[in-house]
Amino acid sequence: MSKFFKTGAWAAALVAGSTALAPPVLAEEINATVVAGHPPVFRWVKHASETFIPAVNAALEGSDYTINWSEQYGGSLAKVGDELEATEEGLAEIGLISSLFDPAKLAVQNVTYFTPFVSSDSTVVAEWMDELQHKNADMKASWEANGLEYLGGAIGIDDYLLMTNFPVNKISDLDGKKIGAPGPAVNWLKGTGAVGVSGNLTTYYNEIKTGVYDGVIVFASAAVPGKLYEVAPYVTRVGFGAQYAGGLAANKDWYDALPPLVQKALKGAAITDRIAYHKDLDATVEKFLTVMKDNGATITEVDQAFRDEWAAGMDNVAQLWAEKLDSDGVAGSNVLKAYMDTMRAAGATPVRNWDQE
Repeated sequence: MSKFFKTGAWAAALVAGSTALAPPVLAEEINATVVAGHPPVFRWVKHASETFIPAVNAALEGSDYTINWSEQYGGSLAKVGDELEATEEGLAEIGLISSLFDPAKLAVQNVTYFTPFVSSDSTVVAEWMDELQHKNADMKASWEANGLEYLGGAIGIDDYLLMTNFPVNKISDLDGKKIGAPGPAVNWLKGTGAVGVSGNLTTYYNEIKTGVYDGVIVFASAAVPGKLYEVAPYVTRVGFGAQYAGGLAANKDWYDALPPLVQKALKGAAITDRIAYHKDLDATVEKFLTVMKDNGATITEVDQAFRDEWAAGMDNVAQLWAEKLDSDGVAGSNVLKAYMDTMRAAGATPVRNWDQE
């Protein structure tokens, strides 16, 4: 585990006889490596570099502390899904932790991915999930059990789409088709006849191009940088909903050893990062859909009857997930209820009230 260290920044001492006129002054420099499996082409990584780090530096300006940053993105230190282990083991001090790809270690953090069709507002989902990470005892315990201190900076994901190399006019069009989806989102395909395959953004393009998948469940703000419209030009707006995919977390031993001022700077900067990221995201989602259309994609939006049929045809994956966690000694049902209650209180109208069936 990396330690912060002191560098001597000694003031020049003018000596008259044997008397030193100025005492020595120490400035403390802290080493911090930030890791992300995804490359900076993806918005949440870009903001770690362009928003989070500058916000920390600004908060520490004029103090006795500075941070020497090392940014390790795009698999240079850890692949997608390995950020938690890299941070826990001290290979990095701070990680953009993809809870989506750590379903065993961060099971309760994946609650949104087991509750589709709740809300398409990524800003609201992210804000309340950030709050729950700090206030919900079960969510806090999950981070701490993995040697991490959750900083914030929730990565909200815009409303998921279905992108395919064939048109989708009715749910039966999916029968027998291979559809890639991230982690627990594979469960959204149950009841459709499609064959769900777990995957991630870094491989989708080639897997569709080579016929491994016939399509993917993905979001617009990642589909455009990944140019998925080239291989999956049929874009169906199903309304799966916005999701929480992770956030910024620090190695807990490293964090606990930091001065309180630096701890405060990190958590404050994480809030700044979340706000800036989602403002950026909200301003560009419709533009991304336009970009795909301008590049030849066919974009359709299903009606409420289609959405209702899809949701009703699914198993209640949320309750199955919660019950499994309960049996493992993790408070899955409590987390499910806390999330659904929070979202309903925030104005969401879920297609299915997963916790109440």
